[in-house]
Amino acid sequence: MMMWSNFFMQEEDRRRAARCRRRAQGQQKRGLTPEREGKTKLALLLAAVGATLSVLSVGTEFWVELNTYKANGSAVCDAAHLGLWKVCTKRLWQADVPADRDTCGPAELPGEANCTYFKFFTTGENTRIFQRTTKKEVNIAAAVIAVLGLVVMALGCLCIIMVLSKGAEFLLRVGAVCFGLSGLLLLLSVEVFRHSVRALLGDRDGDLGPERAPGPRLACEFSWSLGCGVAAGLILLLGGSCFLLLSLPSRPWGSLCPKRTHTAA
Repeated sequence: MMMWSNFFMQEEDRRRAARCRRRAQGQQKRGLTPEREGKTKLALLLAAVGATLSVLSVGTEFWVELNTYKANGSAVCDAAHLGLWKVCTKRLWQADVPADRDTCGPAELPGEANCTYFKFFTTGENTRIFQRTTKKEVNIAAAVIAVLGLVVMALGCLCIIMVLSKGAEFLLRVGAVCFGLSGLLLLLSVEVFRHSVRALLGDRDGDLGPERAPGPRLACEFSWSLGCGVAAGLILLLGGSCFLLLSLPSRPWGSLCPKRTHTAA
């Protein structure tokens, strides 16, 4: 009788151990493999670079520089730089401006500065820069598109963090779509901002002369903040493509490229 009871107890222990092994194997299958986890972290690092550049671009006001031309007999000249939210006008000493430049600037030179937020974000009115009036609808559209890009990018970061922490692999595709969409939105914001600058200058044919727009003659130079926005959009698109490739099942790729096995003669 004792022998049969020991037999049943051992059999129950074996079944319990087998269930535990199957459960552990199922958890390993649901999670990321070490190789796939490493690739996901590398893609997330690439996306983090794009996210940093995008925040730097949207938060700074060096998207474009507007410089007046030097005037003979005057010791000062005017320049301005603006972004999505603010415009800064500067009065510079012509002695500080490089001699090989025909225009005032660059805007990084020391001088009397006056930085204000665009009026259409505070009072709803257009802003005047060098006797020219902004097109608030276009400027607001560029700012809203950029903010939407940042929000979608934050959702993508959250999805990839959930993939790495909880093993929710289905969120890889969601994160890929979010990063790709944020990159497209940032590039669209840059293009809309470029059109807002053209509208401010009253230029449609590449002629920035005084006969096409009121006020002093201006020279337009796109600056480093806009470059950061373009680079961020491209990097986020690349990061989204990497996450999309990682979300694809590995079995179809293995069937397309089968491994060769050498059989012994």
